[in-house]
Amino acid sequence: MATLTKELTSGRPLPLILNFTLPLLMGNLLQQTYSLVDAVIVGRFLGIDALASVGASTSVVFLILGFCNGCCGGFGIPVAQKFGARDYGEMRRYVFVSLRLAAVMSVAVAAVTSFWCGDILRIMQTPGNIFPGAYAYLLVTFLGIPCTFYYNLLACVIRALGDSRTPFWFLLFSTVLNIVLDLFCILVLGWGVAGAAIATVFSQGVSAALCYRYMMRRFEVLRGDASERRFSGKLARRLLSIGVPMGLQFSITAVGSIMLQSANNALGTACVAAFTAAVRIKMFFMCPFESLGIAMATYGGQNYGAGKPERVWQGVKASSLMMTIYWVFTFCVLMTCAQPLARLFVDGSETEILEDTALFLHVSVSFFPVLGLLCILRYTIQGVGFTNLAMLSGVSEMIARILVSLFAVPAFGYIAVCFGDSTAWVFADLFLIPAFAFVYRRLLRMKRQPLG
Repeated sequence: MATLTKELTSGRPLPLILNFTLPLLMGNLLQQTYSLVDAVIVGRFLGIDALASVGASTSVVFLILGFCNGCCGGFGIPVAQKFGARDYGEMRRYVFVSLRLAAVMSVAVAAVTSFWCGDILRIMQTPGNIFPGAYAYLLVTFLGIPCTFYYNLLACVIRALGDSRTPFWFLLFSTVLNIVLDLFCILVLGWGVAGAAIATVFSQGVSAALCYRYMMRRFEVLRGDASERRFSGKLARRLLSIGVPMGLQFSITAVGSIMLQSANNALGTACVAAFTAAVRIKMFFMCPFESLGIAMATYGGQNYGAGKPERVWQGVKASSLMMTIYWVFTFCVLMTCAQPLARLFVDGSETEILEDTALFLHVSVSFFPVLGLLCILRYTIQGVGFTNLAMLSGVSEMIARILVSLFAVPAFGYIAVCFGDSTAWVFADLFLIPAFAFVYRRLLRMKRQPLG
């Protein structure tokens, strides 16, 4: 029995986006769950230094994997557009070209980053007592980039077809496997911090393989003849022209995060541990914003392909309403429960780390509406094909974080680190709001014109 795809080009935007977002949200929560589990198991069973080792490389992982995941999201945009236009033959050609590009790009990125792994950590001023653990964790993560790349690409293709549920089930399987392997590698085999990374990479690899097999067997719309599986330089160039700017947008954003984390690393192991715990918790509560954004990329791409730009603006308004309601809930939770959540990672006697973690979370949640708007506008702009503008919003974030790192952190210490992300979100929105207005006007002028 074939799996059904879903068009988002007709019907009320709010329920459509909500129904599409919920499986994405569950999937993102699962991803953050095994990120949290890694940190909790490492912090509880291996100690504060091991937890700091994992955290010391967080921004670098975001830099590299963010580029890969951004490329995957970009590769899914032409698929969504052609699906919305019901040009299924061209859609299949894009899918098979993207799979070949993924093979070359992922292996190349894995080779280069693994070679420079140690130098990257030294540039980031990683404290000597946590350097070996940080190096082991980062090296394994880099070597596993092909697994991560392929899983995210396959998930993006399936979502482009309007199915956000299937990737969730494979991610659920991956999360459960990751938790079991975390405990086995760390507690039974004694592989330490490297064991946490091995568990994650292996889980994603298995999930990617199963996802590909399922997708090709169950999605009738992806079945084509041999001519549609041939490599096309023209389609590859279009995929790269969309995917690379999206990847660079994540990487450019991460450069600022690396600067901020480097400044924080210089403040000592306690600040690194607090930052690690706070970022893990923050990322968990940020999931709905990211999920809404991803949903808007598919929604925007399909409606652009169908020649219905007015629905894009309707979707932005519906998403903003959902984002605001969620923020009110999150604000209440994090303002009252930040320290109890931090105690998942460290013992209650570590009062300095607990207080620093809570401070970071209180500042971050106060600016979550700014972040929510950022996600909705950026992904919508990407979904309709204006990826270069989305990349420039990443430049705005990078500049903000660099300024905070170079001037505010040396002057004010950890409190400045707490305001680093929120300052970057404000800078990005100052660019994205007029950028979206420009894009929407362009879409209205291009209404119902053939796609290039």
